[in-house]
Parts: sequence; structure tokens; C-alpha cells
Amino acid sequence: MTSSPTANPSDSTLPTPQGADVSAAADHLRSAIDASFASTRQHLKDLVAIPGIAWPSFDQAPLQSSSEAVAGLLRAAGLDDVQILACAKPDGTQGGPAVVGRRQAVDGKPTILLYAHHDVQPPGDEDLWDTEPFVAVEKNGRLYGRGAADDKAGIMAHVAAYTAVTEVLGDQLGLGVTFFFEGEEEAGSPTFRAFLEAHRELLRADIIVVADSSNWKVGIPALTTSLRGLVDGVIDVQVLEHAVHSGMFGGPVLDAPTLLSRLIATLHDDDGNVAIAGLVATDTATVDMAEADYRADASVLDGVRLAGTGSLASRLWTKPALSIIGFDAPAVDVASNTLIPRARAKFSLRLAPGQDPAAAMAAVEQHVAANAPFGAKVTFTPGESGNPFQTDTSSPAATLAMWALGEAWGVPAVETGIGGSIPFIADLTELYPDVQILVTGVEDPDSRAHSANESLHLGDFRNAIVAEALMLDRLNREGLQP
Repeated sequence: MTSSPTANPSDSTLPTPQGADVSAAADHLRSAIDASFASTRQHLKDLVAIPGIAWPSFDQAPLQSSSEAVAGLLRAAGLDDVQILACAKPDGTQGGPAVVGRRQAVDGKPTILLYAHHDVQPPGDEDLWDTEPFVAVEKNGRLYGRGAADDKAGIMAHVAAYTAVTEVLGDQLGLGVTFFFEGEEEAGSPTFRAFLEAHRELLRADIIVVADSSNWKVGIPALTTSLRGLVDGVIDVQVLEHAVHSGMFGGPVLDAPTLLSRLIATLHDDDGNVAIAGLVATDTATVDMAEADYRADASVLDGVRLAGTGSLASRLWTKPALSIIGFDAPAVDVASNTLIPRARAKFSLRLAPGQDPAAAMAAVEQHVAANAPFGAKVTFTPGESGNPFQTDTSSPAATLAMWALGEAWGVPAVETGIGGSIPFIADLTELYPDVQILVTGVEDPDSRAHSANESLHLGDFRNAIVAEALMLDRLNREGLQP
């Protein structure tokens, strides 16, 4: 959100691992990154030009071309072990091509896995774009184009940071580095779990950096320390065997859309808080945002009262949020004077960190059953689920990341959450329970990922590269100190 923190979790001293000094190579790393920044931007523009969309309804040839271009960047960065790999989906069709490149660690050095994804969202309505979606355009310090921020900038941040470190450190670099660039994230990562299980040892690392998030605002870096989980499903209400004339039979029985609406209304209290018993909710966000900025970012209409209680940041990050995202009933244009016998709604419930998705799904089902209106037949069909995520902010990796972000931007980094979900992180934590996962990013509140006129702030992009290079250098010299 485009606002300044009202509470700063860091004091004037940047968090630094005990006994560690700022790297003597830091100035050399910055110089190397700046010297190659024009080339880095051009590589990013070249990637933006490839419309690699993993959705089955789109041509998959550009997605393959995208993977080949990314593999070429890793080889150009000096990696010999680079592979393009894929797994089959449950229906037998091929999943999106992932690119994996590896540099083996020398004895005693840790391994870091750098994740991003090379597939992108479809452009949507191209009339809403000010530029061509797949032609990267620099304007007012930003780079516009589909994937410029989400997430081809994440790929280039990883590659450029690694390139600078190898240039500056040379033979002194013993750190193990694995690149994992997924090719189907925007399609829901349908083969992610199977891919991890098939290549578990290939991807094993001590730290994983997921570069697919956002900073607090332009000029203020952030480490994403929490993600909400997700459950969804369908609520089906039926009151009649078939439709009947509303004039002949209306009055003694209420139609299904009306009863479904009454049921939906029980999902929130009068303040707009989720009213389902048993869900985890905390008001623990360490930064907050101005209401005016939230209203502007979310395009809230004048006069609409915001829902919920507690800080805005907590309502977005550490409390549940429930939305009705689909409703099946006759459309207005084809409506007739009949009592509608059946209506369905799909809900999407974002879960606070610490919430078990199975328990949340059961809580929704119990609530729906207990609030069936007028004895209507109510059927609950559970859908997808995903675990929330919370970083151990006291871990050596998180401490190192906060230090590096602060050094790169020149201001203390903040800890933020994201109201959305990255379900595959749950797979990472389950298969690699001892790994330390860091969620970073190059986006900002103006990036408009998934929307028209997606863009990247080039100054913050440069800083993200510097931050990651500083992390790699410190890890190489000191390892993961407790």
C-alpha cells in the first residue's frame, strides 16, 4: 500500500548478525551491479517480449521459448548445470517447463535456492494498457510490460546478483547456489508438489529465497513475514423441486437466492468481521497504513464504510477475510416471474497465520449447517485449500535479509504481511522442514501485477539486486550463524 509505516519495528541501527561486519566487498558489488545495469534491464525487456502463459487455453510454444531464454541467461552467468524440466499433470498433460541451474557448494558452505517464475498472467483487455503488453517501455523511472514486475524482474534480480558476486569474489565463492524458475505459477502451480517430490535432492538447500512479493512502498524495503492461507468451496441452497410461478405461489415460500443471501449475511457480524466461530485472528501487525491510502489503492467508492475492526494491516494480513466470488442464479437480462428453486455461491476464505486449513473448512461447514434459513436444503461442497505461512523472524536467514535490505536501500527494512496466499510455500516447508524460507520481492504498491499497465520501479529493482548480492556475499563468508 502506498503509505508510510506508522510504527517502525527497527531502530536506527540496522539488524546485523552477531559478530559480522559490513562486507568489504560491498562497494565492489554495487559497482559491478551498476556497471551491468543497462544490460540487466535489456535482458528483462527481452524476457517481457515473450508471452509465456501457462494457462491451457493459450499457445504453449512461447512458454517453452521463455524457459529456453531463461536457461540461456543462467548459462551466460557461468553455470554449466542447467536443465529444463517438467512433470505431468494429473490429467496426463505436461506441466509448465521449469528451469533449474546449480552451482555446487564447497565443503562446509551452505546452499541457497533462488526461486522466481518465468510464466506470466494473460494481458487481459489490451485497450486498458497505455503501452503494448509485451513490449517493455521505460517511462518516468519505471519499466512497463506484462511480467516486468511479476515475476521476470525476480528472475533478473537473482541472475544479476549472482553475476555480480561471481565477478567480485571469483574463486573465493564457495557458496552453493541453485536457481529454480517455475513455469506455471500463474496457472496455480498444478505440478509443483510432484516436481518437488521428483527432484527433492536436486532442489535441497539451507535457505530458500522466494522473490515474488512486494516492498512496503517505493524507497522502503520489506521482508514478507506472513502470508494468509486459503480455503474455498460452494454453498448450495434449494427450496423447491422446480421453478413455479411467483404470482401463483409467492409468499408462503422464499426463493433460493433470497435464502442464500440470508445465509451469506450470517458470515459477517455487523462490523464486517468474519463471524465464523473458531477461526484464528490476531491484531499483531507491526506497521500500519493510512485509511486514505488503502481507499485509493483498493478503489473504494466514497461513502463506503470499511469492514472489520483492528488495524488495517491486521485486517489485511493477520485476520481472516471472506468473500463471495461467484453466484449462480438467473441473470437479470433473462429473469422471469418465477420462484427460483436453487442458487449457489462460491466463497473464498483467507486464513490468518497459524490457522489449520482443515479446521477452517470444518468451521465454515458447521456454520453453514447451523444457519440454514427456513429449513432450506443446504449442501456444502469443500474446494481447494492452502496453508498460511509465517517466518521465524529471529532466524539467522531473516536477520541477514533484514540487514541486507536495509544496507541496499539505506533505510531500515520493515516486516510486512500479504493478504494473499502462495500455496506452494506450504509444500516447501513440508518437504524441507528445516529450511529457512525468505519471501522477498521487487514489486511496490504501484506495480499493478496481474492488471493492465504492470510496471517495475527501476530504482528499487537495482536495490533488490544489491540486497541479494550482499546476502550471497555474507553467506559465502560467514555461513548461517545462529
